[in-house]
Amino acid sequence: MFFIFKKEVVSFFSSLTGYIAVGVFLLLCSWFLWLSPGDLNVLDAGYASIDGLFFIAPWLFLFLAPAITMRSFAEERKAGTMEMLLTHPLTELDLIAGKFLAAVAVAAIALLPALLYFYTVADLGNPAGNVDSGATWGALIGLLLLAACYSAVGIFASLLTDSQLVAFLLAAAMCFFMYLGFDGLAELPYAKAINSAVANLGLSRHYKSISRGVVDLRDMAYFAGVIAVFLAAARLKLRARAWAIRN
Repeated sequence: MFFIFKKEVVSFFSSLTGYIAVGVFLLLCSWFLWLSPGDLNVLDAGYASIDGLFFIAPWLFLFLAPAITMRSFAEERKAGTMEMLLTHPLTELDLIAGKFLAAVAVAAIALLPALLYFYTVADLGNPAGNVDSGATWGALIGLLLLAACYSAVGIFASLLTDSQLVAFLLAAAMCFFMYLGFDGLAELPYAKAINSAVANLGLSRHYKSISRGVVDLRDMAYFAGVIAVFLAAARLKLRARAWAIRN
């Protein structure tokens, strides 16, 4: 598994696409937080907070995570190396876990500048350090969990096609639905009676909950469940592929 993890991280940052994806993510975050006028701008807010990052980052991750994972298996299938991987002494779980952890690691690297934003805003506070650390760290944990969920979805989407573009679009669409789709379904007339239960199926409700700085075990269990479901689906798809190759 470590071999796959290392191979994926090195491969991602060996291509121009990898640097472009992370660079665009960081550029847009910096633009909205420091340069663009509006409610998300730290300097215009009037108080020490990087709440703007936690509002915009989930939307940017909708594109970053699929960009990270789109080549995970799609490229292997297109290049014909999938068969070689599946005939190596590696289990399907090793392959999927290695690629998944690599995608999460890249997303975590993209989030590292958020620590710089936090300490900068804390220093700008009056008095210095006057910032809600609990909510900030909770939101950072929530963002990392959100990125992990998006990565699991992206890994599954990459197994459905040998086209990186199609894998990207599929993953982005599924991530969007998981983040906001259930909120939309909860607003439909027939779902009014169970709107809270339906909304709780979406990522948005749990991300907002953990972003308040309170790490609820129910939210943690939800994120773990979403990751497990999509990775299990990916494993089943990969196992079917392996069975077809070996037989």
